[in-house]
Amino acid sequence: MDPGALGVFVPITAIAVWGAIKIARIRAESHHSGADPETADRLHALEHEVGLLRQELSETQERLDFSERLLAQNRPDRPGPPK
Repeated sequence: MDPGALGVFVPITAIAVWGAIKIARIRAESHHSGADPETADRLHALEHEVGLLRQELSETQERLDFSERLLAQNRPDRPGPPK
């Protein structure tokens, strides 16, 4: 392998290792600090609300798909667009 090409990987590796160390420190601090009950309750409420929003979005998408299928049908008893 060309030494010049290897020189490119050194800074990239250093940046990746630095990022991994930062992430490890952040995770360690979050585990040591512990979450207070109010934060845990708020997080649970947000997760519940996101679940409800996902369900509503899923139902809306199903209705849209149904409407698109109805509009895509070429029904002879329905008059065409006005001219």
